[in-house]
Amino acid sequence: MTVRTRIAPSPTGDPHVGTAYIALFNLCFARQHGGQFILRIEDTDRQRSTPESEQMILDSLRWLGLEWDEGPDVGGPHGPYRQSERGELYAEYARQLLEAGHAFKCYRTAEELDELREARKAEGLQMALKPADLALPDEEVARREGEGWPHVVRMNVPSEGVCVVKDMLRGTIEVDWAQVDAQILLKSDGMPTYHLANVVDDHLMGITHVLRGEEWINSAPKHQLLYEYFGWQMPELCHMPLLRNPDKSKLSKRKNPTSINYYRRMGFLPQAVTNYLGRMGWSMPDEREKFSLDEMMTHFDIQRVSLGGPVFDLEKLTWLNGVYIREDLDDDAFLAALKRWAFNEEYVRQILPQVRPRVETLSDVAPLAGHFFSGMPRIDETSFDDIKLERETLIKLLQFLTWRFEETNRWDKDALLAEVKGMAEVFELKMKAFLAPVFIAVTGSATSTSVMDAMVILGSDMTRARLRHAIAVLGGVSKKQAKRFEKEYRDL
Repeated sequence: MTVRTRIAPSPTGDPHVGTAYIALFNLCFARQHGGQFILRIEDTDRQRSTPESEQMILDSLRWLGLEWDEGPDVGGPHGPYRQSERGELYAEYARQLLEAGHAFKCYRTAEELDELREARKAEGLQMALKPADLALPDEEVARREGEGWPHVVRMNVPSEGVCVVKDMLRGTIEVDWAQVDAQILLKSDGMPTYHLANVVDDHLMGITHVLRGEEWINSAPKHQLLYEYFGWQMPELCHMPLLRNPDKSKLSKRKNPTSINYYRRMGFLPQAVTNYLGRMGWSMPDEREKFSLDEMMTHFDIQRVSLGGPVFDLEKLTWLNGVYIREDLDDDAFLAALKRWAFNEEYVRQILPQVRPRVETLSDVAPLAGHFFSGMPRIDETSFDDIKLERETLIKLLQFLTWRFEETNRWDKDALLAEVKGMAEVFELKMKAFLAPVFIAVTGSATSTSVMDAMVILGSDMTRARLRHAIAVLGGVSKKQAKRFEKEYRDL
């Protein structure tokens, strides 16, 4: 048997370090067994998936040195490798499940589903909705079908008993069927959910081992049941521990920069980032901190993965990156790394239109454009002294804008301008007054190049990181403030 593993990211935003972490371990497992590693794009979310995000995934994984044997850009015998191009396959397999009685059409409306869940909650029952809960009288189903009501296809699941799942790291996992809902397999627009597409694609692409994050443990019974329904052999499962913040909470963009683009933009070396991700819950046999990707693949053993939540510590990564710069780069290599990082023609050409109209001598360029070639701006509380806003309002403004940017799928000037205008209206401020503190937070100065253009060039995660940095400089958000801010933000 040829070992085949895969990574299946969704192109719905910046490429996440968690994706790179899972990709790294899948690659190492495949190579350690002389197998193959596949990249598949799960772009069934039509509203949020973008070609730009897909390209960022490909670029960032390659930057880290993670190469795949089959994928949307390199092809292969099991294509297409984008789920949006495999719709007919999913529809056919959903039809097979319907005909076999393993799935059913559900005409319930969103309002009806909410009422069902609220009723179960009021009765103190588990929240998983079963086929019996969702059933409508036959005549009502016929009426809705005849009138062309939208519907989804859901899978039949047991109402009682225990599902036993085998895991390569955790041994036997038992999940009560009462906790498993009648999962949607095909959405009303005909697109599959992750669960159906994942199972169908893994089978047709010959995936033998699925290494994925532990957040998918509760979905394993649904996937196992689908394999049984289709009569297919299920790949071996391995649920990896989630990356954690230093406070042990799940790594999230609200607390830490999570985009690979951020670390690339900050000037981290790709080999240092890959090395650090390899240390997330795994260790070399000799326990050394510094090792190459080739060394990791040579010595990789999945049983050396620890189930304790690995802590993604930015300070530790920064230290390791410094070790690589000092030990692995001579002057020529250091200069080459600087050129690749920011002092290259492609990046500088984005900046030239921002600085050329504003300078009189070449020596003016560095002070004016320094924020394009740095990490966090050197600002303190006094940097905001001229902003005519109360401290709490100022912090709330920066926090609300950060949250808006977290939800922004398009990162171009028009999209950002729309978000900023909307937030300015919320705070009842003119655009110039609203952007004044943003200007300082992003560029580090009250007089610099256009902050809107700067945010586009710097990228989404770097922009958000600078906004969070400014909030911290201003004293941060207390727990009491956070609860109030979040409520106010949700009510917008």
